[in-house]
Amino acid sequence: MSSLPRSLTLAAVAAACAAAAFAQTYPPGAGPNPELPPPREQKLVPTVHIAPAQGWPKGAMPKAPAGFTVTAFAAGLEHPRWVYTLPNGDVLVAESNAPPPKDGQVDKMSKGLTGKAMKFIQRRAGAGVPSPNRIMLLRDTNGDGVADTRTVFMSGLFSPFGMVLVGNELYIADADAIVKVAYHQGDTSITEQPVKVTDLPAGANHHWTKNVIASTDGSKLYATVGSNSNILDNGLAAEEGRAAIWEIDRSNGDKRLFATGLRNPNGMGWEPQSKALWVVVNERDQLGNDLVPDYLTSVKDGAFYGWPWSYWGQHVDERAKPPHPELVAKAVVPDYGLGSHVAPLGLTFSDSHMPGNYASGAFVGEHGSWNRKQLNGYKVAFVPFSGGKPSGPPEDFLTGFVDARGKAYGRPVGVAMDGKGGLLVADDVGNTVWRVTAAH
Repeated sequence: MSSLPRSLTLAAVAAACAAAAFAQTYPPGAGPNPELPPPREQKLVPTVHIAPAQGWPKGAMPKAPAGFTVTAFAAGLEHPRWVYTLPNGDVLVAESNAPPPKDGQVDKMSKGLTGKAMKFIQRRAGAGVPSPNRIMLLRDTNGDGVADTRTVFMSGLFSPFGMVLVGNELYIADADAIVKVAYHQGDTSITEQPVKVTDLPAGANHHWTKNVIASTDGSKLYATVGSNSNILDNGLAAEEGRAAIWEIDRSNGDKRLFATGLRNPNGMGWEPQSKALWVVVNERDQLGNDLVPDYLTSVKDGAFYGWPWSYWGQHVDERAKPPHPELVAKAVVPDYGLGSHVAPLGLTFSDSHMPGNYASGAFVGEHGSWNRKQLNGYKVAFVPFSGGKPSGPPEDFLTGFVDARGKAYGRPVGVAMDGKGGLLVADDVGNTVWRVTAAH
């Protein structure tokens, strides 16, 4: 063998080894090309394994990486699900839970073994409490990183979740509509009745959480609507307009489907470099411990992402009937797997206040698995970005939500930057909003 070919061979081997080593740094189900095992359908008895909710013992709190400090920005809340930072630094917290079914609504998922399992799960997970149906306002008046005043900002809402301020109008995503109210900087409460902007698909509300953000120019709103079921359990008609992101014209409330086939999209954000819309999505259940990976993806206008007929591109889900091969053929592969059944809900992009590698990337609130033999999620993960795209394996950023016995002190949901160097995390089991900052 001549020296040149031999050197090329050694270089190729070294490159292959480096690539293999890099690939091994991704945990199962994570990264741009996660390995997908064969599906194992759980037809009769679904896997049920959840961390029972117990709340935080006195003095205990989540753990952040070295160099960061965790404080309770506000404790003693009632099922806080979502956080939003106003321009003056006030923080809005949606205290919310699933709405009761309306007259005539039927959810087949609530019947049989699966329905009993879901009700059991909700009770054990701390999600069986009535919805407070309100938004709280938290204010830190002395800048010590702890809210010293709190007021009921709005009440009488219908399972509120996402919030966004555009100019002097605050938009709220209820379980069945986008509504708005007038807001003036410094307001601590709003008592006027919200004005409906547009209805959103609702119903049995297997996935009731709705999120909303605005386009960078403020002319459009984008709203997430989760599916009515796991896999067409209530029929195809019940899924009309669901498992999708809607684009809404702020001026008149007209809307159109922006992207479809997203089983349960929640947190959204505009990636700072590419200016593209990104979203985290909860994928389908009952195909095994390691299927299907939940994911983080950019959202393309008009794209179809597979649900219910396929997952991760063209992997067909045989449970979805009738089949639609023409839709499967055009299903878009998500950008980045987060792991199976981690239940990603919150998403926010970092900013320059965060130090080092944490200044560019996405923080993801992972609510945690309920149908996997080994618990997964129950943390805030960080996905590094470079050039507008994920650039490495996910990292554990805020952990310690589950104790050594497998019981949940808390469960993270919404995440938001507070504009002052802190990451806010809504914890609906711990009834706390946590704040994570770089230690000085």
